[in-house]
Amino acid sequence: MLPEELASIDLGALQTLIAVQDCGSFSEASMRLGVNQSTISYTIKRLRGAFNDPLFVRQGNAVLATEKCSQLAQEARRIIEQMGAISSPLGFDPATAEGNVTISCNHHERMFLIPDLVRRAQREAPNARIHIFESAVDGRQHLKQNTSDIVLGPVSIFGEAFYRRKMFTDFYACVMDPGHPLAQGDVSLERYRTMQHVAVTHNGRWEALYFAALRAMDIAITPAVTVSSHDILERLIPGSDLVATIPYRLAGRLSERLALRRFPVDVSIQVDMYWTERTHHSGLHRWVRQILADVARTNLRDEEAGDIAWEGAPDTP
Repeated sequence: MLPEELASIDLGALQTLIAVQDCGSFSEASMRLGVNQSTISYTIKRLRGAFNDPLFVRQGNAVLATEKCSQLAQEARRIIEQMGAISSPLGFDPATAEGNVTISCNHHERMFLIPDLVRRAQREAPNARIHIFESAVDGRQHLKQNTSDIVLGPVSIFGEAFYRRKMFTDFYACVMDPGHPLAQGDVSLERYRTMQHVAVTHNGRWEALYFAALRAMDIAITPAVTVSSHDILERLIPGSDLVATIPYRLAGRLSERLALRRFPVDVSIQVDMYWTERTHHSGLHRWVRQILADVARTNLRDEEAGDIAWEGAPDTP
């Protein structure tokens, strides 16, 4: 039999442990869980006694997890995800479904996938709530901390704890003012490297894939302007000498005030969908994931028949 102190530990206590580890603070964990800080302190005290370990040690204004605490938190996440999966109802009807689905993604995926998803969800599952978060470079952390249910993006999230589904493949295009010299004819590397560039960096924490491809060819460019997101480009570029190198499927959805040309180097952008065991068997979440896959396929087909496609555009996966 389990010792009495260990037998008294419930899922709520394990959630508290995870929250403190993720937040590095008792006070922030209390805000995340919506409980008093004294409740957090009492729960951690119980866990310390049950596992015969301090679990957290203070360093400055933060608390750091011990080695045993890190092992325990990893197991706690797995247990909570499995219990969530077991508790999911076997049947699912979107018309009567209630619940929340949180999706973490960036401007590229929001423009290509999210509007059609939301319209269909509102029509077919009016009681479901869709929340869209900015993922920047934190998608893996969002899944790990259970702040998001689905992550969409050109990221590689490895590990047995994560499920993955391919969504679509993209490549890079150049957008500029129609009066820009690059807007006339094909874009050569020689012309491209001399231009004034604007780059999206997610607050300096991310570098687009095309930079590495250029460096491999001994071509280095220094952006004249960096911005945190693609959403400002439609207002920033018109009337300027700036050239933005962005995903083709996003470029095709920007303002008609911008000229679109293909980037002179082949660089694939693989956009995938990730989720965890916690929502893997949930009827609502499975339904949303399938809609996202359907939207991707439909939009790819529409592009093939539309005006923004050109020779060499990526194929439908």
